[in-house]
Amino acid sequence: MLEAEADLGPVPTTLASGMPFSHDPDVVESLVSTGRFRAYLSAAGDDRERAVALYRWNVAVSAACFEAFHYVEVVVRNSMDREMQIHRQEEQSRIPWFLVPVVGKHQSSFDDSIERVRRRLRDQHHSRETRDQIVAGTDFGFWTALLHSENEELWRSALHKAFPGSSGKRKDVVAVLEALRVFRNRLAHHDSLLAVDVPFRFNQMLQVLRWVDPRAEQWLLAVERISEVLARRPLAPRDTVIVAARNAWPLYLEVGAYVCQAGRSFQSVEYLAFYADREIKAEVAEVRHRLDNVEWSETEVNRLGSSDADADRRLAEIMSRSRELGWTDGRYQVFVLTRPGDTGHLTLPGPVPHHPTGRGSAFTQGQRYTWRAALRRATSTGDLS
Repeated sequence: MLEAEADLGPVPTTLASGMPFSHDPDVVESLVSTGRFRAYLSAAGDDRERAVALYRWNVAVSAACFEAFHYVEVVVRNSMDREMQIHRQEEQSRIPWFLVPVVGKHQSSFDDSIERVRRRLRDQHHSRETRDQIVAGTDFGFWTALLHSENEELWRSALHKAFPGSSGKRKDVVAVLEALRVFRNRLAHHDSLLAVDVPFRFNQMLQVLRWVDPRAEQWLLAVERISEVLARRPLAPRDTVIVAARNAWPLYLEVGAYVCQAGRSFQSVEYLAFYADREIKAEVAEVRHRLDNVEWSETEVNRLGSSDADADRRLAEIMSRSRELGWTDGRYQVFVLTRPGDTGHLTLPGPVPHHPTGRGSAFTQGQRYTWRAALRRATSTGDLS
């Protein structure tokens, strides 16, 4: 051993104060960057030690989500691959389906994706790659791209069979897979999950597995750690979202639901309040269900309205009345909410007024978060700042 090496001694793990490096806010902020640390500091009310705890919890949640995503990605990939093998009669031709034309005008992009995987495998193994290695080397985006609109015919002839438990509509499946792909990328880039409804994304994972095979859903439920890690959050999140609701408030009064654009991101919340007419309305509804990418059409009204399930008939009622009020056909996100008098519903003593005036002075033009207890105490929106 060199003399210089012998003099180094063990690497210290604590500060002079006795606080471990891993818990010291100044050390953590310097290592992860001020910009990244700011989100945790804000969520912790500028309490720096709690911000560090939130950061460590966020890392644990990300790890648990990535672990769960392993099951989703492998199961989906293998199910789609299996149906494509059958569709292209791979057993007879002995040619992997992804090495022959399959996707029409976008074939060149498809071929490029496969070639990148093959090149990487050859560089790594210095030998000819195998079929299974190529399939395993593709990313999740490769498989979701196979379900895009330009491949509708491929969906109808083969890929719908990879999701036998789904509605059978390509748009329903690809919307959820694309949302999960974006979520996966967020995990891969180690982004903050403080503003992400992780339970909602986890339910989407379960939904996709259920579409493929109910046994896969049960498998993930038996091994997942997301629920347990979420329960260890060191600081309670804001539990109420306040949404700008010039059009949504009248609809809520009619049908007891909030409807907005599909794919809009929300934090995990228990309650939803409405901001309209320069005030937060007194009715603060408990969120019973959240549904994304719901098809809004007369066909769906008729289908859901004839269902035996209460939830389906409620959705049909929401959809039908909204269409009567001018909400056009398309795809929407729906929060099914409590109404005054329902268990769990909160009615404030009165609306919470917003006093600032002038251009750009609205309390929110999208959504803001607070605590239900803060709404109970507020005499104006200034109490919620």
